[in-house]
Formats: sequence, C-alpha cells, structure tokens
Amino acid sequence: MSTARRVVGALAVAALLAGCSTGPGPGSPNFHRSDATRPADSFPSATPGLPSSASPLPFDAVPGTERPGRLVFAHYLPPFTVSIDNAPPDSDYYAREYLRPEGEGGKFAAYGGYLRDRPLPRAPRESADWQLLDLEDEVRQASAAGIDGFVLDLVETPGDPDTRVLSVQSQLLDAAHLADPSFRIMLMPDVSGGMRDKSVDTLASYVAGLGRSPAAFHLSDGRLVVSPFNAESHSAQWWGQFESVMASTYGTTVALVPLFQDERDHVADFAPISYGISTWGSRNPAGNPPNATSPDSPVARADAVHGAGLLWMQTVALQDERPAQSIYDEAANTTNFRQSWQIARDSHAEWVQLATWNDYAEGTALAPSEHHGWSFLDLTSYYATWFKTGVEPTVIRDVVYLTHRMQPFDATPTYPETSLMRPRGGTAPRDTVEALVFATAPGTVTLHVGATTTDCHVREGTTVCTAPLALGSVSAVLVRDGVTVASASSPFAVTSSPPVQDLQYVGVSSGRAAR
Repeated sequence: MSTARRVVGALAVAALLAGCSTGPGPGSPNFHRSDATRPADSFPSATPGLPSSASPLPFDAVPGTERPGRLVFAHYLPPFTVSIDNAPPDSDYYAREYLRPEGEGGKFAAYGGYLRDRPLPRAPRESADWQLLDLEDEVRQASAAGIDGFVLDLVETPGDPDTRVLSVQSQLLDAAHLADPSFRIMLMPDVSGGMRDKSVDTLASYVAGLGRSPAAFHLSDGRLVVSPFNAESHSAQWWGQFESVMASTYGTTVALVPLFQDERDHVADFAPISYGISTWGSRNPAGNPPNATSPDSPVARADAVHGAGLLWMQTVALQDERPAQSIYDEAANTTNFRQSWQIARDSHAEWVQLATWNDYAEGTALAPSEHHGWSFLDLTSYYATWFKTGVEPTVIRDVVYLTHRMQPFDATPTYPETSLMRPRGGTAPRDTVEALVFATAPGTVTLHVGATTTDCHVREGTTVCTAPLALGSVSAVLVRDGVTVASASSPFAVTSSPPVQDLQYVGVSSGRAAR
C-alpha cells in the first residue's frame, strides 16, 4: 500500500470492545444525528419480496457470546470516502476522474484509469456537513456488520498538501463517537511513504492530538493503541523515542502494535516496546496456507509472536488488484478470504484487521460498492462472528454468494492500455465462477455460466461449488426437493473484450438486491 492511495440492519452484532475504555480527552455530546437527506440504501435492507424483518444473512448473531478480547477492525483509507465532492454519482469525482482512463489529466491512461470500483453511490446531500454524515453512515455499516472499529491509516499531518484527507482523518473520529460511541478508531501512522520523513516530535504531536478523541482506541488501562504501518521504516529505538515523547510531552502512554511487511526479523527488537505485532500479509491462497506446519507458516509465525508475550493481529483480505501498479493477486474467488479467516481462528489471534474497508486503488475494499454490493460485507459478518465466538454460526437461512470476474484473466482490453496487470506470484491465475452456499439442509446448486451448467451437491452448512468462467451471463440456483430456495443472478456479463483490464472478483448475494 502506498500513501498516495493508500447492518442498523437485520444483523445487530454487539460491537462493544471488551476490556476497552474511552480513554482520556474531552467528551463530545453523546447523540445520534438525524439527517433527512440520508439515502435509503445507507443501511442494509431486507431482500425485496420478503418481510421487512427478514435478514439477508444466513445466520443470526447471538449477542453476548463473543469471547473477551476478540476484536475485528477494518483498515480505513481516508482518500476514498463515500463521496469526494457531493456531486451526482454519474458526474462526481469517481465517475469523471478515477474511473475514466482519461481522468485526472490522463496520468493513469497507461493503466486504463486509476480505479475499477467505487463506494456504493448516493444522491447529493443538502447538508453542509455531508462528509461527516457520510462517515457516520460508514461507521454504522461497519458496526452493524460486527466490526468493532476502523484502523485509520494516517497519511497526512498538519501542513501537508491534501487538506481534504487531513479533515477526513479527524472527522472519522468525530463520526465514530457520534454514530456509535462503542466503535473505536485505532491510529495507524503510515510510514511507507511521506510520513516516513516526519520527525518523532511531529508525529507524536499529531497522534497525541487525535488520541484525545473519545473514539480513539484505548486499552482498559488507558494506553492509547498506535499501530504504525510499515513499522520497519524506523528502528525499534526510533519507536521507543516516539513512546517516550508521547508520555513525557503529551502525557499519553502508548500500547504499540507495529505492523510489518515481514515481522520475522523484528520480533526480538520490538518485543520490549510493543503490546502486539501484526503483518500486512499475503493476498493469495498460496501465501495463506491454513494447514501448513512449517516454522514459516502463518500459524507458526503467530505462535512465535505469542511466544514473545505479545498480542497477534491477523490480517484478513478478500482480494487485491492494483491497476496503477500493474500487479494483482489471484485470490481464487473467496478462497483467500476463507483461508485467512481460518488462520485467524487457528492462530488464536486476539485481533483481526480487515484489509481493507475502502482501498479501491488496491481493489481490497469490503465496504458496500458498485461491483460487489453488500455481499462481501455480509460474508464478513459471518466469519467475524465465528472468529469472535469461537463457534461456527448455525445456518438458518439459505443464501448463495456468487463471485466471478467480468473477463478472462488474459483478456485484451479495447482501451489501448500500455501497462497491464501481471500476477505477482503465489497462486496461479484462474478463470472460475464460485457459488459459496449457506444451506439449512442438503440440496443441489446449479451454476449457469454462459451456455453451460454445473451441478453441485450441497450439504447442510457451507459448500463451495465452482465452474469454469465462460462468456455471457452468470447465475446460481439452489434447489431442495424440487423447490428453488435461493438464487443469485450477477448483473455483470463476462466478456472477452473488456473496455479496460479489470481483474477484481465481483460479488452478488441471493439475500439482497444486486446493488
């Protein structure tokens, strides 16, 4: 990740942070804002045709069953808010600049444009504080999905040029406190780029100021959690000085949870100054083998951190495609997502960081979007509940999640891109449609892909059914005793001549409308 980019619905998962306090700092009025301009789709809705009380999810959460200390956070990237300019969706900054190959003066034309997906659009808001209201909505969406807080990627400090991003960084803390006082913001100074050049004093001053917000994530003993991204950019001694300045100058004791690109060479040096450790992790199944037992396996690496007496924060991701960096990972539909959640469970991770809530430049977003609707966030609810409770949720509703690409991985775009994405290693590229089926009882799921059909037996619980990608429409039908109990039709046809190269997996759920 680079510094330049870097449901109140049917499910009401308890988002209380076990063992956490609001921490020091001035309080803000504890109220929930009403907004007449809030769009109807800001919150999850029941499936059309079903009673309004019907959940779109395959399970019901049971509040109070979470294990103490098991927390799920989602990485939040300030540049990619729901709206950038409060303009109509067909002419806003995403539409006219980020998603067009010629956008932003053509500086991303070689890559076919900067982004391939965007947050789920909304109509312009009349309120002057529309940005704050958008952030409040995102907090509610995440909280209702069972996410305990955002990991706020700090890419700007006062005096840096992008004042919009700077305002988002501070407003997200305000929004969290206003929308859900139990929702916490973990501060993550991003020292993978320009932030690396900030002095200890500059960084400490800014982080300490944000840390005074009631929404900033503090442990029960009052320590402010700070999780620097790409922590290896500075030595353990440098971070020790940061902790010292935070305490002596600002009266803030820090619980440091450094995140590394590869933590193995840093555990010994950082252990004396750290509360926990994390790593950014892999984005393809080959890099996330859940059953591997070698010393370098994901679970063994987490064990080594636990052996040093530290907390482990496991990174969980669904996919990764970066047009502007000309790379992508083969996520194998939802395989990488499911395997990284299994690693989180099997490694006894205390915390999970979802990578990411909204990084559309890296194609990792789980937030409601144009190309996967609510499907990825709904899947997150299921696996987050399993992680927090230690028990696989019981399937009480039949739901099918359908994922596929809109083009074969080797398709040639019609736009004259000169820098196409290439796989960066690990799992080999594949062209596959997947139905991840949650079933209340055995049945048969049929995948319709172009002119071909594939049948799979479905057991009670979860079943993965795959079929080769083919040109044309994609849909899935779950049948039991001759009756269709769930179906999902993708709004995205598969083509061999895409306008631009786009290797993300799109998603649709039988539990909700496609968008």
